[in-house]
Amino acid sequence: MRTLISTAFISLDGVVEAPGGEPGYRNSGWTFKDVEFVPEAFEIKGREQKEAAAMLMGRTSYEAFSAVWPDMEEFADYKVMPKYVVSTTLTEDDLVDNWGETTILRSIDEVAALKETEGGPIIVHGSASLNQALSDAGLIDRYHLLVFPLLLGAGKRLFSTTDKDTQKLKLVEHEAYANGLQKNVFDVVR
Repeated sequence: MRTLISTAFISLDGVVEAPGGEPGYRNSGWTFKDVEFVPEAFEIKGREQKEAAAMLMGRTSYEAFSAVWPDMEEFADYKVMPKYVVSTTLTEDDLVDNWGETTILRSIDEVAALKETEGGPIIVHGSASLNQALSDAGLIDRYHLLVFPLLLGAGKRLFSTTDKDTQKLKLVEHEAYANGLQKNVFDVVR
């Protein structure tokens, strides 16, 4: 079974919306506008590219990332990595042709089937709604969270508000940085 890793820039109050400056959100760009850059805090982002064997996204994140990531040197390893997009509306014609192999999945059940295949870890970037559905279905195995010392209030959240049984996590890696950023890596306890 493949490991499904959710990776996120997240505010202390759980917001994951528009960390990189995506339009339409009041606090867009909060990861670089409001917190001093400390390179060592982002080491995990490079490690993720080396360790992941595939990337999973929702439609909205795919549309945002596929417009810029294929030409960005810092995301070169993702360019050749197989990508999976969970969407009920995306078509093959909507996929970009300069970002490697991309497969459209139509349901969370198809993600569960993907996890059952051979291969290395699958990393989930962005995709707030998808992360919530994956968590509610018990499909996420690990969280890589860079927690920013900010309270953003309104915005898309990483975790769902579904009334469900407690999901226990085990802290397996952590570090705090001079700018207040915290790295927290949690395994989901089954």
